[in-house]
Amino acid sequence: MSQAWIDPRAVVHPGAKLGEDVFVGPYCVVGSETEIGDRTRLESHVVVDGRVQMGPDNVVAPFASLGGPPQDLKYAGEPTSVVIGAKNRFCEYVTVSRGTKGGGGVTRIGDQNLFMAYAHIAHDAAVGSRIVFANAATLAGHVEVGDDSTVGAFSGVHQFCRIAKHAFIGGYSVVTQDALPFVLTVGNRAVSHGVNIVGLKRKGYPQETIDGIKRCYMTLFRSKLLLDDAVAKVEAESGSIAEVQYFLEFVRSSKRGVAR
Repeated sequence: MSQAWIDPRAVVHPGAKLGEDVFVGPYCVVGSETEIGDRTRLESHVVVDGRVQMGPDNVVAPFASLGGPPQDLKYAGEPTSVVIGAKNRFCEYVTVSRGTKGGGGVTRIGDQNLFMAYAHIAHDAAVGSRIVFANAATLAGHVEVGDDSTVGAFSGVHQFCRIAKHAFIGGYSVVTQDALPFVLTVGNRAVSHGVNIVGLKRKGYPQETIDGIKRCYMTLFRSKLLLDDAVAKVEAESGSIAEVQYFLEFVRSSKRGVAR
């Protein structure tokens, strides 16, 4: 075992692999198949079990549980895993379930995400980077969440849904269809409420790009054009903007439909 600081009240299996300067606080439990990256901190009362690979510089607050078995009745103990990137913050009582055989076997989390208290990431989810999950935000199984998005407090996302890059899900929402990029999606059931112009400005998008995204949204969902005709119109007017192309491809590739 490498140089890590382990509180004597913690239980760390000899088979666990801990990187340099890992901190394991009191009453933590670290399982035999766990790999924890350099400088990661498990503050206290944290459980990391199963096949969990964590990158460097993560912080896990008390009573979080990472790598527990999936909440899926079909799961029969298959060797599945959780893969976590770097510089994530898992607040109190956050839970992340490992994958299932039928869903690819891996729950993935990227880098620099904030998981506020009681957030839940279910089996086989694919979470990107720089995402904020507010308190008690909940993903069902097989959900995809794109980079730089936000999932509001006490919101639930239905299994197999996609949250696009730069999507904003308002608090207490129930998302049962794919949430559009750059758009405010709010409600039970969630619907779109227009382009998140304030959020795009805060993230430094130029006005030309914001205008193109707004024209795209209005043409697709506020005009009376058929979808194919609306797409053709958007491509003619704003097709050179990469964010607009992403918007169109997200709509085209949706299997559950998008939250209009």
